[in-house]
Amino acid sequence: QVQLVESGGGLVQAGGSLRLSCAASGRTFSPYAMAWFRQAPGKEREFVAVISRSGSTTYYADPVKGRFTISRDNAKNTVYLQMNSLKAEDTAVYYCAARRSFVGGDADYWGQGTQVTVSS
Repeated sequence: QVQLVESGGGLVQAGGSLRLSCAASGRTFSPYAMAWFRQAPGKEREFVAVISRSGSTTYYADPVKGRFTISRDNAKNTVYLQMNSLKAEDTAVYYCAARRSFVGGDADYWGQGTQVTVSS
């Protein structure tokens, strides 16, 4: 079992920045690709970004490309999401997930989520 705990969410003005963290405990998370998803009120959960097991490869959803950066520190069992130039439409609950495949598929583990609210 891998337990994932997100932190770093909060209220920020449009144009501002936030850095989310997702700390893993239990089994090591280095065998997993790590991803961030988000869910806005009244909308389905959507993919945001993913990083490979080694951290050498990343992929982003078009709405966040160029503004968000995903990274990981396997020694600390932590994955990060640096969010810059935030927009009101980035408001959502952000979830991290561990999955075996970089390219897709169901996640094996999910965090509980952290709220990000961007005021315009």
